[in-house]
Amino acid sequence: MLAGLEFRSNDRQAVAAATVPQADSGGLVVFRWFGATPPPTLALPEQIAATIGDRIGSGAIEPGARIIEQDVASAFETSRGPVREALRILEREGLVRIHPRRGARATQLSPHEVCDLFEIRAYLYQAVARRLAEQRPPEAIRLLEDGAREFRRLAEQSDGADGYSRLVFRLSLDCVRLAGNPRLADMITSLALQTYRYTRLGLESRARRRSSAAMWQASLTAIRSGDVATAMQIAERRILAGREEVLRLLQGEAKVSATNPRSPE
Repeated sequence: MLAGLEFRSNDRQAVAAATVPQADSGGLVVFRWFGATPPPTLALPEQIAATIGDRIGSGAIEPGARIIEQDVASAFETSRGPVREALRILEREGLVRIHPRRGARATQLSPHEVCDLFEIRAYLYQAVARRLAEQRPPEAIRLLEDGAREFRRLAEQSDGADGYSRLVFRLSLDCVRLAGNPRLADMITSLALQTYRYTRLGLESRARRRSSAAMWQASLTAIRSGDVATAMQIAERRILAGREEVLRLLQGEAKVSATNPRSPE
């Protein structure tokens, strides 16, 4: 077992590190694939994909960073074949883009692409909210009650962004799966990983987490009472509020990059 691993970009800056080259059974990628009951073992390409995917989602591998096949293969003590398969998995998840003769890079979405994805998510989550408010499944209400309490706690922590955004990810997908529409669940989960980094970015500030926690509580109240219209309105408002914050922050990043351009690779 390796003491550490490192993937490098063209400018030789480390873009990620890990204590062991093994997928986290509680990680974002594994949860997106299997929910709360992952299999005891994953195939090697799945392990590699989950490990890299979690780091892309967390921002440890930055958008646009190059992922060099040989570095990954060396870290996992394997050939480049499983690494290529892992990168194809990540490409299907929207986390990596593979460019012919130029290799793979972590996906970097433009503000326009982010705007479009959040708009799609808002429509889809309105459908989830409608089904939950109509059916009021006890398991979903229990999860929302537990989640609402935890959201309030994490909203007040100065370093609560990571835990808060992970809970949003898991609770959202759990509710989607309990809404009783497998095709709707497939569409939403297919977008979950590629939008996670941006969801997290939009929850960095304590003020935004407080606002989000209040909307989750309001959503619980509407669903528990069967108020379909209010549940749908809150679902849309929650997603679009996150979008506006993300776009504001991305515009700030763009201004910083313009005034401090990186040297070419």
